[in-house]
Amino acid sequence: MPSVLDLWIGATTVVDGTGGPPYRASVGVKAGRVATIVREPREDEEPAARVRLDGADLVLAPGFIDVHSHSDMAPLVDPSLHSTIRQGVTTVVVGNCGMSPFPTSTAAELASWAGGEASGSTLEFASFGDFLSRVDAAQPAAHIAALVGHGSVRELVMGLARRAPDAREMRSMRGLVASAMEEGALGLSTGLIYPPGMYATTDEIVELAAEAARVGGIYASHVRGEGAHLFRAVDEAIEVGQRASAQVHLSHLKCETSHAWGRASELLARVHEADAATGDQYPYAAWASGLSSLLPEWAPSALLPDLLADAGSRKRLAASVEHGEGDDFQSSVDGVGWDRIVVEDTADRSCNGFDIATIAERRGIEPVDACFELLSEAPNTSCIGHAMREDDVRTILADPEIMVASDAVATAPDGPMADVPVHPRTYGTFPRVLGPGVREGALRLETAVRKMTSLPADRFGLSGRGRVAEGSWADLVLFDAAAVGDRATYERPHAFPDGIEAVVVEGTIAWRRGSDTVARAGRVLRRRRDPFG
Repeated sequence: MPSVLDLWIGATTVVDGTGGPPYRASVGVKAGRVATIVREPREDEEPAARVRLDGADLVLAPGFIDVHSHSDMAPLVDPSLHSTIRQGVTTVVVGNCGMSPFPTSTAAELASWAGGEASGSTLEFASFGDFLSRVDAAQPAAHIAALVGHGSVRELVMGLARRAPDAREMRSMRGLVASAMEEGALGLSTGLIYPPGMYATTDEIVELAAEAARVGGIYASHVRGEGAHLFRAVDEAIEVGQRASAQVHLSHLKCETSHAWGRASELLARVHEADAATGDQYPYAAWASGLSSLLPEWAPSALLPDLLADAGSRKRLAASVEHGEGDDFQSSVDGVGWDRIVVEDTADRSCNGFDIATIAERRGIEPVDACFELLSEAPNTSCIGHAMREDDVRTILADPEIMVASDAVATAPDGPMADVPVHPRTYGTFPRVLGPGVREGALRLETAVRKMTSLPADRFGLSGRGRVAEGSWADLVLFDAAAVGDRATYERPHAFPDGIEAVVVEGTIAWRRGSDTVARAGRVLRRRRDPFG
């Protein structure tokens, strides 16, 4: 044992992230790593330490890993990442849904999600590695690891073209993916309900996923459909993995709309039958996305003014948004209803927090026309759709092999997004699983912790993390298992959770209960040919 430790966490219950049973121990930290674990500790044998935390009546676990976050630009807007750290999350994976700040203008959109300015030289990156270096220099509170977005790559090379790439364009896209992997990306992501990702064929995705897989990268996908076409979409992702020899990760598993309600067990079986497939979930019965995600493939936001000006196109578009189009992959209001789609943020702030049926009634128009008006006023209008059932959410939550992820952007009650009615998952995802999820019997505490720690660490190649073990990185969270839980609601989402006592990032106490400040001890975690540990 080192003569003087940096941190001593005394006499606590350790849930070590492996899924094994809890045990009593004290934990010592030195130089950012777990230096010693003393089982059945005695107070008269405590070593010298610069900082001490009392672990009595608390649980010590590895810091949680959020494998699906959209906090890409948050470290450059507000690097304290309050809503992330105060859930016990010490690592986030960004670049999801096909969107990464490099290699395209997506940075501006992602910055706006975090409440930052969507202009200025600070949003220009020379390379994927430059983006990572800029995040590192910002000294974020949590570690940041990144995927490269297929949609971002495609937009740089092809713009919003609705066709397959030619040979030159494919070489360019493969080169961008290869460079991003060399510079530290964990893998490739797709967002196949968003332009331009929705324009890609399966063959195109296979070729780019194979480029990432060639050096050990993962393929993570927001699949083409999560409602009526859910199973076709999942099958496509699995096919990509098989053909590209890539491990597949399915983002935010859910059964969306009445077309898929009650089929959670079938969905899980489909995932588990594919040996190389895993998935994650946010434990809520509502999604959050852009309102433009309801538009069909042939009607991107950029073309909306012209389409709405033509009577025939407008009629076809309205029918498509409300009912879908035949057997095409498309999100629509069918099976949900306009009264279940709530505006999160738009140009007319008086609409924030109201469902589209109500907004339409106020404006004296049909709901679909209110949707078009909102998108015409602000193409980046965001919304929350109450499109899932709680029993399906609970079934997926109970699966020990499905990870936990927020699908959110880090923020704070007094931050730049304070006046936006964000999804409550922004503040509550991980405590919601640890608290109600465990206490109501959906899963055991040690299983819940594994879903948040060693399972994602192993899948995403974050070696040295996800476990409380001697020699591992000292990313740790101390919480009260009897009190932990989410407080954020759809009506009042900017609320920190209960029961998180302290969060440690590589040996530094990033936050502890009673403090309003966060210490920024995180860094960028890059994929290496040799594991970084």
